[in-house]
Amino acid sequence: MSVSKIVAAAASSAGGAGLDIDEVFSTYLYDGTSSSLTINNGIDLSGEGGLTWIKARNFSSSNHALFDTARGGGKYLQSNEESAQETPVSAPLTFNSNGFTINTQADSWNGTYYSNTYTSWTFRKAKKFFDVVTYTGNGSAQTISHNLGTTVGWLLIKRTDTTGSWFNYHHGFSKSGNPQGAILNETGAAFTANASLWNLTYPTSTHFTVGDNNSVNASGGTYVAYLFAHNDSGDGGFGPDGDQDIIKCGSYTGNTSGDLEINVGFEPQWVLIKNASASRNWQIVDIMRGFGNEATSSFLAPSSSAAENANLANIAHLTSTGFKLDQASGQDFNENSNTFIYMAIRRGPLAAPEDATKVFAMDTMANQTPAFDSGFPVDMAIRRNLDYATSNAIWSRLTGKKYMNTDSTAAESNDSESFDHMDGWGDGSTYSGNQAWMWKRAPSYFDVVAYTGNGTARTISHNLGAVPEMIWIKKRANTDGSGTGQWCVYHSGLGGGKVIQLNNFASFSTSDYFPSTQSSSDTFSIGTQHQVNGNGSPMIAYLFATVAGVSKVGSYTGNGTGQNIDCGFSSGARFVLIRKTSGTGDWIVHDSVRGIVSGNDGFLELNTTNAENSNFDVVDPYASGFAVTTFNDWNEDGHSYIFYAIA
Repeated sequence: MSVSKIVAAAASSAGGAGLDIDEVFSTYLYDGTSSSLTINNGIDLSGEGGLTWIKARNFSSSNHALFDTARGGGKYLQSNEESAQETPVSAPLTFNSNGFTINTQADSWNGTYYSNTYTSWTFRKAKKFFDVVTYTGNGSAQTISHNLGTTVGWLLIKRTDTTGSWFNYHHGFSKSGNPQGAILNETGAAFTANASLWNLTYPTSTHFTVGDNNSVNASGGTYVAYLFAHNDSGDGGFGPDGDQDIIKCGSYTGNTSGDLEINVGFEPQWVLIKNASASRNWQIVDIMRGFGNEATSSFLAPSSSAAENANLANIAHLTSTGFKLDQASGQDFNENSNTFIYMAIRRGPLAAPEDATKVFAMDTMANQTPAFDSGFPVDMAIRRNLDYATSNAIWSRLTGKKYMNTDSTAAESNDSESFDHMDGWGDGSTYSGNQAWMWKRAPSYFDVVAYTGNGTARTISHNLGAVPEMIWIKKRANTDGSGTGQWCVYHSGLGGGKVIQLNNFASFSTSDYFPSTQSSSDTFSIGTQHQVNGNGSPMIAYLFATVAGVSKVGSYTGNGTGQNIDCGFSSGARFVLIRKTSGTGDWIVHDSVRGIVSGNDGFLELNTTNAENSNFDVVDPYASGFAVTTFNDWNEDGHSYIFYAIA
């Protein structure tokens, strides 16, 4: 077991610092079955406790269903209703050590009549992240203990034995005067609470106080409280070194004169937003359902039974440090001069991968959904038809249902493929003969950054957590009028100040693409060239790095007689990308699905539409990496080569 795993395991037993996000939070999508269904999301609910929140995505009359371990899986509440907790004859949920099992059929959590699709959000109890508390009211002010151990970011209270509103306190409310409140099951604005609600007392890191309002403290009434933390300036204590924040609760002021960027200090995967100044819906967006930089985002409203709204254009976009709202994103998100509250949860994982199969996969298309199996949620995919000459199409979760071709300078195009699958990618059923290479974002391994050019040399923030050793950048649209341009590649084997194109076989050049001092573990540098920084044009960047035993970005000099390329692997490379850089050369791809063997190898070229060529023995197996034979594009004597390999 690695040191990071030992630290995390020790922290897990203590229920606090050092945990990874994937151990305490999950967005998990599934289809209804009307029969027993086990969701393995990696969250220990039976041992540590927590909350699972479920909502049908496509069914317009389905209430939200909230189950927690404090009350048990036989009881649930509805965030859009005042009603008391429901207690069916058969317990709907069983909490497990790696997720939960849905035991019964219901349109709200496991129906099939409407071809129901669902999202589930799971929050595990952990210090500085989440806690759930039950208590009995006494009819007068009382103080309730909790185990959050830090600033309370969002406090939700619901009476369970009879009707009552979902009263909540939020860290983003004004801290002057009496504490404010809001109601989750309603659209109303925030209000200044009188003594009956919070007893004029702000929550602390160990307690919250309630007054005598029947919805929070009726004598003999039973209640559940959900407490979400606010990590402030590195005090969250998560990640391998126990020094990272994963949840932020704050506020911003709407500004419709331009795009509004909210900096939370990390890239979120889940965001809750409420216009606190007006009667507007609460809204939730997450990366599994389309939160990103694509043209549309999908929202669910906790205060409504309505189906997912997947047609909201230009609303919320991810950035490396938070999220951005379009100036015309609407009153629920960016009404001029209004105060908005939010809760943001960081995208994980926080630790570098130790197993390449958890972050990279290859598969040939099957007539099913998803079209390609990966075993993990996919963040970037390249699809290629092996049966005939065609383009290499590349998609990313951040750009949604849009793709570009690695062999073309064309702008991005719309498509129907989607990323809302837990274990694969793509929805197509007409792509027989296709193969996909699929990546998951992870620290020190692979990252994706969407940004907008401004024509001025600068640095761009990223979340790779390591110095990028290879970067692919492509202009997505010709907004600045200079053309769409090449795929521009930086590679550490070339050195700073040099660029090579992914979509052709030309030699590298030196121009104002990448400065000679290239990158850091937090930023990468770009010049003024329109193909990497066109003013107002949307850009996409893919960042790659070396992780011991998982991936290798490197270079070598050809010897003309055959040589072994040591990548530090133990069972050979499954994927190899090679490019000759002393002169012209193709971007040649080998993989173990099509054969890295001691004999003729099938290879493809990312910069051409050429069909697969399997007429030559050019790459052989080698346990520590891969071996190249005598052919010029792989091992010409005295020539320079760059490569990228995955174990």
